[in-house]
Amino acid sequence: MERLVIVGGKKLAGEVTTSGAKNAILPIMAAALLTSRLCIFDNVPDLLDVKVMCRVLAGLGAECRLQGRVLTVDAAHAEPVEIEPDLIRRLRASNLVMGPLLGRFQRFKVAYPGGCEIGARPMDLHLKGFRLLGARIKEEYGFIEAEAESLQGTDIHLDFPSVGATENIMMAAVLAEGITHIYNAAREPEIVDLQNFLNKIGARIQGAGSDTITIEGVKNLQGAEHSIIPDRIEAGTYLAAAAITGGEILVRNINPYYLASVLAKLREMGADVHPYSTEIFLRGPSRLRAVDCKTLPYPGFPTDMQPQIMALMTLAEGTSIICESIFERRFKHASEFKRMGADIKIEGCVAVVTGVNSLSGTCVEASDLRAGAGLALAGLVAEGTTYLEGLQHLDRGYEQFEAKLQGLGARIWREKI
Repeated sequence: MERLVIVGGKKLAGEVTTSGAKNAILPIMAAALLTSRLCIFDNVPDLLDVKVMCRVLAGLGAECRLQGRVLTVDAAHAEPVEIEPDLIRRLRASNLVMGPLLGRFQRFKVAYPGGCEIGARPMDLHLKGFRLLGARIKEEYGFIEAEAESLQGTDIHLDFPSVGATENIMMAAVLAEGITHIYNAAREPEIVDLQNFLNKIGARIQGAGSDTITIEGVKNLQGAEHSIIPDRIEAGTYLAAAAITGGEILVRNINPYYLASVLAKLREMGADVHPYSTEIFLRGPSRLRAVDCKTLPYPGFPTDMQPQIMALMTLAEGTSIICESIFERRFKHASEFKRMGADIKIEGCVAVVTGVNSLSGTCVEASDLRAGAGLALAGLVAEGTTYLEGLQHLDRGYEQFEAKLQGLGARIWREKI
């Protein structure tokens, strides 16, 4: 077991390069199950989630080989067998194999997925889409089973722009007969990246990035090479780290458009922000200003940046209000911030954060991936030493987290406990 040791009080300065996006590579890895041809991915981040997804694909008979930042997936001998339930429960994104298995083999059986405990993430929209495409669904004993004679294109209206449901339905519909329209689709950049990969292997999809996606079914798919887009949440986390420490950094390898809502909020808090074509420069203020913030589906403020922005709010001048509209249990980190001296009151899905003059280092624990990032940010500016446990969450989504912060001057290291 390990923990991070963070000695606060150092302003961050320098340059950091964003890795490939966790939320892009995982669905694209699942999409490789659609074809019997070799798929090669570049700019792949070295993350625990990627390694678990490799094991999920291997359990289905696919061959995965990760060498540096290049991942090859050969699903020529894949079969829709039951996956080890423990793997499915360790990784929420493992549910993304359902769409490809249904599309290629017309059936699947998977355990209900797990992941971070940040609130209910029901599968109803995924299953609604599969049913409309012609699948019969059975849910019992903790498993989901689906079977279809054939899949038929149709119109699917999502009640909520769910990222996972949009991705699963896209992948299932690629090999369906006819045309499928997904209305009220999620618009995240990672969905655009999935569309781009699927089109490279022979799919006919358009509209990703808008609220309507059109999929014209095809009969055969091929292999392809594809480079994964940069991780906007990782980039946002390092920008927030510079803002909270009053530092000055340049984040490389990122499309600023992906982070428009985050950059707007950082400016509102007093940061000096300058986006360029593939870089973002930020200079933090001497004292952050309070803001109000509500998490929303893209292009709104991302829920995956909520703990990080809350960290900034704990030291901002005035009172901030943050409304979490995506996951109802994503305020667990608030109690850990309070251990460090933060003034936070939670009322349902609303947190009221009154800025304090300083935070104090202590022992805290990450309850989920982004909570770990938010607590690390607080540790960077806290007086004394912060000990952050629960690194199994942090390692799921940040490549070389402490090494990149060390490169910016942070006093942070990992130790065994």
